[in-house]
Amino acid sequence: MAAPRFTGTVSAWNDERGFGFIQADQGGPEIFAHIKSFPARNGRPQPRQRVSFEVEIGREGKKRASKVALVQAARAPAPRAPRRQDSPAPWSAASALAIPAFVLVYAAVALLWRVPAWVAGLYLVASAACFLAYAIDKSAATAGRWRIAESTLLLLGLAGGWPGAIVAQQLLRHKTSKAAFRAAFWGTVALNVVAFVVLHAPLLQAWRR
Repeated sequence: MAAPRFTGTVSAWNDERGFGFIQADQGGPEIFAHIKSFPARNGRPQPRQRVSFEVEIGREGKKRASKVALVQAARAPAPRAPRRQDSPAPWSAASALAIPAFVLVYAAVALLWRVPAWVAGLYLVASAACFLAYAIDKSAATAGRWRIAESTLLLLGLAGGWPGAIVAQQLLRHKTSKAAFRAAFWGTVALNVVAFVVLHAPLLQAWRR
């Protein structure tokens, strides 16, 4: 039957004389330990080292540690660097491509059909207003104040402010994780782009005349 093993801590060590003492985890008096009881491959014992050991009775009838082994502490995983809450959110493919794609659509429509100059100004003003609304809502969320309704943010985007909303979402890290809102938001983007194309199509312009 194997002898029981105990765990403890090297409480004192005299390297010149080659012995020291171990304080067992279960308490009781310190147990004498000689250098020969330690494995040579682990180097010289040091105070506060965690060890496991067996107990034997020495020549003088006193307890002493034998077959001492170092207890390797489990290495804790390196902590992840906390993500700064004020850092921009990662750009998704849709967020990164939506504005450049709309610029191309706008340019194509302007070349093929007539687009009034004020339309570009409308998108710029609406985008600035939408960005400001997101910034106010972000500040209110952080401070625990009254929030801007999501329906208001969506309507601002539908009215042409969605480019500013995308920039605000990424730079302010706001409204980027709620799936229901994201789905509704991209729905308003699609509706706005379709409406822009349809309203400047020749058939509609001819009908309006």
